[in-house]
Amino acid sequence: MYEGPVQDLIDELGRLPGIGPKSAQRIAFHLLTADPADLTRLQAALQRVKDEVRFCAVCGNVAADETCRICADPAREDAVICVVEEPKDVAAIERTREFRGKYHVLGGAISPIDGIGPDQLRIAPLLTRIAAPGVREVILATDPNLEGEATATYLTRLLQPFPGLTVTRLASGLPVGGDLEYADEVTLGRAFAGRRSVDA
Repeated sequence: MYEGPVQDLIDELGRLPGIGPKSAQRIAFHLLTADPADLTRLQAALQRVKDEVRFCAVCGNVAADETCRICADPAREDAVICVVEEPKDVAAIERTREFRGKYHVLGGAISPIDGIGPDQLRIAPLLTRIAAPGVREVILATDPNLEGEATATYLTRLLQPFPGLTVTRLASGLPVGGDLEYADEVTLGRAFAGRRSVDA
């Protein structure tokens, strides 16, 4: 649609997750009119991410060193491991300031349609970590969708034989500020299943 390099840029931007054709076009034309210094900073930031950022050798989270800041923090609890799909999930949980344990990033979820099976995920390192003495709880915090549920079910079966290990799943149900009429059947069903008593 556009001349060579411009269309190439739009095509490359459109390959990014969450960027559709219109957004890719808007970003491309913004970059065309941007100050050269801004483009240089963006280019340098992209290069630094590729050159300097790695994945934690322990949990699989993004890290600037061999281990991420969470795994290196002695104040974090080693006995509780929260299993998530992606590093962005670690950031989401950290924003709550409710969890003081450590994480394990699987690197995705089981999805046969996409050709992702258990062998493509970081499940073997998780089992090694859990086999170490002192781990008493694993929290399964995979996404509440078909792939996340399949992954949680698979992990639950794998973890059952570990003696003294409690396996929990994040509660799911109605969002605060939501309306019942807009809740899907699965969400509403989970809200009923996870109901709790209230004190007067």
